Amino acid sequence: MTPTGQSHPSSGSRTGASLGRRVRCAWLVALLVATAASAAHAGDDDTEREMLARIANELQHLQVLVTQAAQSAPPAARVKFRYDWLERDLQMLRDGVMQHVDAPRQPRPVPPLRGDYRQ
Repeated sequence: MTPTGQSHPSSGSRTGASLGRRVRCAWLVALLVATAASAAHAGDDDTEREMLARIANELQHLQVLVTQAAQSAPPAARVKFRYDWLERDLQMLRDGVMQHVDAPRQPRPVPPLRGDYRQ
């Protein structure tokens, strides 16, 4: 269409060719996205383990901060914060995360079935 709203006589053939080109481009993009998604899925386990290991590391840093805060807490405070409970909870969280990170990636082997049950 022109700026005045009138259509060009040859715009129909260009629109068809342009539409075909857009469809091919859309299929190509969809194929690339599907390929990238399948490649990303293969790395999901590694990515998750890496992120969980980082979380465990951050929990360890928090434990150090909690220990320092406990040492600098005023001993004569009327209400005392239970740093020992917080340290124990952080350790429990870190242990749970590390158990998952350190878990075997493959299921344990299962002995094959015999399969022939007739005599």
